[in-house]
Amino acid sequence: MTKVIGLTGGIGSGKTTIANYFEEMGVPVYIADDGAKRVMQSASILEQVRYEFGENIFDGEVLNRAKLASVVFNDKGQLAKLNAIVHPVVKLDFEEWIKKHENHDYVIYEAAILFESGRYKDCDVIITVTAPEEVRIERVIKRDKTNREQVLSRMKMQWNDEKRISNSNFVINNNNLKKAKEEVVEILKILNIKQKQS
Repeated sequence: MTKVIGLTGGIGSGKTTIANYFEEMGVPVYIADDGAKRVMQSASILEQVRYEFGENIFDGEVLNRAKLASVVFNDKGQLAKLNAIVHPVVKLDFEEWIKKHENHDYVIYEAAILFESGRYKDCDVIITVTAPEEVRIERVIKRDKTNREQVLSRMKMQWNDEKRISNSNFVINNNNLKKAKEEVVEILKILNIKQKQS
């Protein structure tokens, strides 16, 4: 049976880079954010979002993601509302996706809020990606063309590294890309040995 590796880490930790390394090593990767973007194009989901958050986050019929983000990333209650709409559908999307990869020993489920959403319970192994806070802030500012205050406010909405690490099987420090890649190779070796023994 295909085992699910949960891959998580705070904003700017470089989870996607690590996910890409796993993909290069032949492990299929499901990015939860991409799944959420896909399901949020469906009319029924958009209708629920419109009902919960109002017309002002839409430009006509098109959802304005930036406006929605500014609402949910400053209010835990609003974020919980959005997650309650999106997460069950992403879960179904992932279940359909994994059926197409049943011939693999492992797949990666990459999600920033793996723990916060409760999805860690569906994973056989959990890897947390870390990086120094200042490095993470700089990465996000550069990537999202945003400012320090907005990045810090999003960080506050997520679990901190200590909490994530204490609930993980492996930790990858993504401060040095070469070393991070070596850690991916090492983790896969360990997992493949365990798979053969079981």
